[in-house]
Amino acid sequence: PIGAVGILHAGLIPSLVSKLKNELEEIQELILGTLSNCLHVEASEALAADVVTVLKEKLTHSSVATRSKAAWALLEISTHPEGKNEVCEEVIPVLVSLLEDTDPEVQASAAGALMFATIKPQGRFSALGAGAIPPLLKLAAEKSSKAQLSAIKALTMLAELPNGRKTLLNHLDTFQQCLKHPSEAVRRAATTAINVIQWKP
Repeated sequence: PIGAVGILHAGLIPSLVSKLKNELEEIQELILGTLSNCLHVEASEALAADVVTVLKEKLTHSSVATRSKAAWALLEISTHPEGKNEVCEEVIPVLVSLLEDTDPEVQASAAGALMFATIKPQGRFSALGAGAIPPLLKLAAEKSSKAQLSAIKALTMLAELPNGRKTLLNHLDTFQQCLKHPSEAVRRAATTAINVIQWKP
């Protein structure tokens, strides 16, 4: 954390973001890792440098490591209020497509970023429109998936929308299976999801 604060104080964020566009692949991976750590602390400088547009491009990179690190950086951005707005506006359809990536790390980071983005109503509508429910259900049902907890929480957010709730009422068994999960966090998230899905106005 001290290193990340140092990089922020030295004003290096805009330079790191611009280098992401044309550096060698292995250096891009290092920059993405550095940016993720800095974004954990503070996002406004990176957002001003148009980091979301650059990261969106990296989400479709042929390298698994690059896709994974870009998704992780977007997850960090999504934890900040101003970052959520930009992710909602620009990146949700790409994150939804990454839920079916071949790499579990990419899936987990994409699910995590969606979990934070769908806290905002705009993010929920965008995720629902991008067809997020089927791939999220698949991840929620996978016991060994690193993305399971984030997927359950993102689905809970989508159940706040009438159309989302209507769809998820047909999939309550997925969440009921999660009630037997060894992890208390997964069991708790599944209980919350079931309560939200079954809520009647």
